[in-house]
Amino acid sequence: MPKIDTVLIANRGEIAVRVVRACRETGRRAVAVYSDADRDALHVRLADEAVRLGPPEAAQSYLDVDKIIAAAKATGAQAIHPGYGFLAERESAGRAVEEAGLIWIGPRPETTAKLGDKLSARALAREAGVPLAPGTDHPVSVDDVEAAAEEVGFPLLLKATGGGGGKGIRLVREPKDLKGALERARGEAQSAFGSDAVYVERYVSPARHIEVQILGDGKGDALHLGERECSLQRRQQKVVEETPSPFVTPELRAAMGEAAVSLAKSVNYRGAGTVEFLVDAESNFYFLEVNARLQVEHPVTEWVTGVDLVRAQLQVAESGTLPLTQEEWQPRGHAIELRVNAEDPYSGWTPSVGKITGLRIPAGPFVRVDTALQEGDEVSPYYDSLVAKLAVWGRTREEALERWAAAARAFSISGVSTTLPLVDQLMADPAFHEGAFHTRWLEPWVEEVKDPPLSAGQRELTAIAAALHAHQSAASAPVVAASGGGMNPWVAAGRRSLLGD
Repeated sequence: MPKIDTVLIANRGEIAVRVVRACRETGRRAVAVYSDADRDALHVRLADEAVRLGPPEAAQSYLDVDKIIAAAKATGAQAIHPGYGFLAERESAGRAVEEAGLIWIGPRPETTAKLGDKLSARALAREAGVPLAPGTDHPVSVDDVEAAAEEVGFPLLLKATGGGGGKGIRLVREPKDLKGALERARGEAQSAFGSDAVYVERYVSPARHIEVQILGDGKGDALHLGERECSLQRRQQKVVEETPSPFVTPELRAAMGEAAVSLAKSVNYRGAGTVEFLVDAESNFYFLEVNARLQVEHPVTEWVTGVDLVRAQLQVAESGTLPLTQEEWQPRGHAIELRVNAEDPYSGWTPSVGKITGLRIPAGPFVRVDTALQEGDEVSPYYDSLVAKLAVWGRTREEALERWAAAARAFSISGVSTTLPLVDQLMADPAFHEGAFHTRWLEPWVEEVKDPPLSAGQRELTAIAAALHAHQSAASAPVVAASGGGMNPWVAAGRRSLLGD
C-alpha cells in the first residue's frame, strides 16, 4: 500500500485540530481547508498548509467534493480524512476520492452505501446473527402501512431508510395517528436525504443507547474496544457519553462486542466505526445502526483503552493493519464526556451564536478538552453547535464524575450560552449517579430542574461586582477620626475620589 506523508483534512473545528495533531505526531504533513468564515480558525493556523474552499455555506465549501479533491492534488496530499459530519458518511464522496487516485481514510464507499441504508444494514445485521427489533424489511406506503403496523405492534417508529441525526423519525402510539405521521416522516426524509423511503420498527422503551467501538483492517479482521453509554440525549442527539456503561454487565459487554465484530467482519469493515444498539430494561439488545466513521465521543474510549483512534485510522489506511488484537484490549478506569454545545438547554436547547468574549479552558491530570475555540472567534449559524468536548478519566466512575464536575466549573465561555451548566445539576441528581437513565430521560429532566447554576464566568463577574459594591459602600461611609484602628481620613478621601464619589 502507498505511503501516506500528507493528509488533507476535509473538515473544520475541533475534529480538524484533532487530526492535524495526529498527523504531526506521526511525522505527516497536514493540509487544512477552510471557508471564509474559518479563515482565522485554529485548524488553519496549526496545519502545514491551508486552502480556501469558498463562502461560509457548507454546500459551497466543506461539502464541495471537487474543490476538496483539487486542493488535495494541488498540495501533494495522498489521503483525505473526512472527520465526522460533512462528507464522512457520503458514499459518493469516498468514491470520488478513490476514483481520483487518492486514499479515503474511512470505510470503503460500497461499505458506507450498504450500512448507510437502514434496511440494507438490518439485512446485513440479520445475516451476521445480530439481534434486531421487530420491523419491516421494506419501505412502507399509505397502502400497506396499517398491515405492517399491526404486525409490528404499537407503539412503533416510522424511520427514514437513509441519513441519521434523528431526522425522518416519528413515534406513533395509536393507529389513528399512523397515516398522518407517515406523511410527515416521508416529507422530512425527502427533504433531508433526498428519498422519502420509510420503514416500520418496534419502539423499544425505556431504552438505553449503547454503542460499540469497532476497528477493522478492511480484509476481514476486526476487533471491538468496548462500549459507550450514549443515553443522555436531546432530540435524539447525544449530549453526555461515558465508558464503561454503568448498566452493562461483563456478560452483556461480551455479547454486544461479539455481535459488533461479527457484523464488521461480514462486510470487511475498514477503519474506525461504531455499531449502535438499543438495550431494554431486561438487557435485551437490538441493532440500531452503524456509524461508518470516527465518532464525536471517541476521546472516552481513548482514555480507557490507551488506543489513539485517529492514529489507528492512519495506520489502517496506510498499511492495512490493526494496532492491537482483541486479546490485547485491556480497558482501565472510567471516562465521561460532555459535548459543549453553543445552545441554551434551559430555553428549549436553542442555538446560541455570537462572539466569544472570554475563554478559560480547564487543565489538570486526566482532563482533556478538544476544541478549536479561541477568544474573539465568532460562533456562526452556518455549522454545528459543538464548540468543545470536555472528557475526563478516573480510576472509578465516582472519581471521574468528581473530576468532570471540577473541570466543568473551571471551564468558562463568555459570549454564548453553552451546555456546561448541565454538569453541576446532573451531579446533584441521585438518578444520574446511579446510572438510572434512558434515552428519553434528559429532556424532561432539564424542564423540571431549577434555574441553571452560574457558569464559571458568571461566578467571577458576580464576585467582582460584590467586591466593588462592598468597596463603594465602605468608601461612602462617614469618616470618623480615630486615634487607633480607624482609617486615615486622607486615605478615605483619596479612595472616594478614585471611585468618583
